[in-house]
Amino acid sequence: MSDEMEEIIQDFIIETQEILDALDEKFVDLEKDRSNQDLLNEIFRSIHTLKGASGFLGYNQLVELTHTAENILKKLKDGILQVTPHIMDVILDSVDLMKLLLEHIKEKDGKEEDLNSIVSKLQAIEKGESTDPGDGARTEDGPPAEEEKPVPGQTKETETITPDENSQASPQKESNTEQEPSGDPPEKEKVHVEQTLRVDIERLDNVLNLVGELVLGRNRLMKITSNLETRHPEDHETSMLSETTAFLSIITTDLQIAVMKTRMQPMKKVFNKFPRMVRDLARSRGKEVELIISGEETEVDKSVIENIADPLVHLVRNALDHGIELPEERQSAGKPAQGTVKFSASQEGNNIVIEIEDNGRGMDPDIIRQKAVEKEIITQPEAMTLSGKEVLDLLFTPGFSTANEITDISGRGVGMDVVKTNISKLNGTIEILTEKGKGSRFIIRFPLTLAIIQTLMVEAAEEVYAIPLGAVLETVRVTAQDIHTVNSQEVIQLRGEVLPIIRLAKLFGTSPPMAPVTLYVVVATANDKKFGLAVDRLKGQEEAVIKAVEGNLVNLNDTNIIAGATIAGDGRVVLIIDVSIIMESLATGTLTYA
Repeated sequence: MSDEMEEIIQDFIIETQEILDALDEKFVDLEKDRSNQDLLNEIFRSIHTLKGASGFLGYNQLVELTHTAENILKKLKDGILQVTPHIMDVILDSVDLMKLLLEHIKEKDGKEEDLNSIVSKLQAIEKGESTDPGDGARTEDGPPAEEEKPVPGQTKETETITPDENSQASPQKESNTEQEPSGDPPEKEKVHVEQTLRVDIERLDNVLNLVGELVLGRNRLMKITSNLETRHPEDHETSMLSETTAFLSIITTDLQIAVMKTRMQPMKKVFNKFPRMVRDLARSRGKEVELIISGEETEVDKSVIENIADPLVHLVRNALDHGIELPEERQSAGKPAQGTVKFSASQEGNNIVIEIEDNGRGMDPDIIRQKAVEKEIITQPEAMTLSGKEVLDLLFTPGFSTANEITDISGRGVGMDVVKTNISKLNGTIEILTEKGKGSRFIIRFPLTLAIIQTLMVEAAEEVYAIPLGAVLETVRVTAQDIHTVNSQEVIQLRGEVLPIIRLAKLFGTSPPMAPVTLYVVVATANDKKFGLAVDRLKGQEEAVIKAVEGNLVNLNDTNIIAGATIAGDGRVVLIIDVSIIMESLATGTLTYA
């Protein structure tokens, strides 16, 4: 196969994947708004485009499937058939099969699928012979399909594509069948200029890595310049170097932002799978659910997009299975028969906030306590002393579940612990708010990007460490007299609150040459809990490019407390502390010094 044909096929795969992903959401929207003619036309054109491109490249099974689905869409578009849940079920099943055929094309495995069953169902619907009693009813007898007249205001669309020289460059680029008249004479026809360019993600990653190295070099140069200014404040060349360094810093920051934006993708990439999922799960469970999505244009780094999908899927499944009640149960409780699940995404500073909310039955803290005691996660006396938030935190315990039965959706004792683990990998947090009988709300927060972060540089026993700034609440200066010991745990009192502290030097098995008279306590937060990291000095804020560290340098019960490493402005390698791991070990009582 020539390189040119390989490129054409890759373009076909990418664009077809985009079409199929969008169709899930469009069909669900159509089921809600069955008279939306514009949406029907858009869906019809998508399937028609997919059929034409598949025929051009010789993917016959895709052609057969899309052609059969297109016939139904034509009748829906012309008002001869009406949209029903059964028709949507069959068409969505055909879309799933199109996705499977596309996977075979991606893998180049030459496999074919048995289309007889789905094609027969589609043809039965087209002929008005659907097995569903309320489905496929014709609104009029109408003439045979080949003699159907176009709806007024619409242009008859052809079902074949004749490739020309331009179509070989991109088989998906069909001429628009609903062209508007142009005021320009033919000889001055406007030429469309492509405004987007597909770039291999590895190239973008390489550029991001180079920008990261540039940031490290910028930090180093700024440190050297600062030292020179201190030693030679009157030197003219030092002043010029300072100005040049400041200019370079601005350009580096702008370049960094520009590169980061090239990796940014809208949350819609994740959200667009949920309308179909909610629709199918609700149908399978006999529930009525409305999905409301907002903030889908909020952009985050590609790496975040790839890692946030699975936790959200778990939360959606739990909302449909445990949260939203059956229609009769909701009505007996004085609620509308239809439940609601809300998805929202927004940006707050350098963080992304995702909220999943349902107006279902909520969670009963007493049931959670009871289940935790039954599973011997905690004892009965411990259960009675837990606060409301601590009770909800039990949901993240591996193997914990309140489900009374195992279903194909949830209830296998897995899920919420996976959610927390995956979100923690994103340096994120999850918070649960719930009210019995009213519903539940999950709030997820994580940074915009995982590659470059703001840190607080600290010194302990003449070693420098970096603490992610997003986890830092404040810093306080204390003396030895301010530190007390309660049950073998050092604590300080901060504005009436007892705060456990950990000496960073002892955590890494080092000690300062001389015991400092005063210490600085970095008040950090993780999973909505606070603790203090005691250090000798605060070195200031610095942008850190996270580099992976192989192996476990410092362990707490085989859990690495190092999130990565970076190179500081003075050239030394600095370890980045994983605050959430330390907090978790402190909370479970497993924290031990090296």
